[in-house]
Amino acid sequence: MSNPFSQAPSTPIAGGLDQAERVSAFLTKVYGWMFAGLAITAMVALYVASSPTLIQTVVANRWMFYGIIFAELGLVWYVSARIATLAPGTAAALFAIYSALNGVTLSIILLVYTGSSIGMAFLTTSAMFGALAVYGTVAKRSLAGVGQFAFMGLVGIIVASLVGFFWHSDTLQFVISVCGVIVFTGLTMWDAQRLRNMALQVDGDQVGSYAIGGALSLYLDFINMFLFMLRFMGRSRN
Repeated sequence: MSNPFSQAPSTPIAGGLDQAERVSAFLTKVYGWMFAGLAITAMVALYVASSPTLIQTVVANRWMFYGIIFAELGLVWYVSARIATLAPGTAAALFAIYSALNGVTLSIILLVYTGSSIGMAFLTTSAMFGALAVYGTVAKRSLAGVGQFAFMGLVGIIVASLVGFFWHSDTLQFVISVCGVIVFTGLTMWDAQRLRNMALQVDGDQVGSYAIGGALSLYLDFINMFLFMLRFMGRSRN
């Protein structure tokens, strides 16, 4: 799900620096950390998928698999809740750990889907995400309504996914996938605009921490959009 922290501090920054430069510098940090997180996830996923021993450990030990998932959720919650007080180095370390743990759980998709379909889903997601992020960054009108609608849709997807866990239906899974892409389309635009506005508010030592928090938010948008796209485009190895 998308990063829970939804706003920057309300105190504006002191004047003197050009706003465009402030936004550019902040977003460069945000996207740099986001790409770093994706790279860590990809490398860990490839490493785990290439090791039969590690795959057997992750897949066969269900308690370990679910434990990793709960650890990921805990890290997202902790970073999001403490982003205003976390030191940049601590925030960076926690983000790297989360990205690595996510690589462990996502390694399974490398065994389920063909490499070509994963690559196609990744390229499609990258193109969509890039266009949506640019739009959200440059849009003049507020996208807060889009964000609220998308967040409500996210809650609906979570509930529907829980239902789908107990009631297996191809139709339900298809609807969830369609709604998932739509929801994270909205969240990506909203988060991009929110981070642009955040760049004009944060200042001082916490700029680095907020940049990592923003990277986590966009990372989650990208990963979730990719997974829903993979449901459409992915071809099973079997």
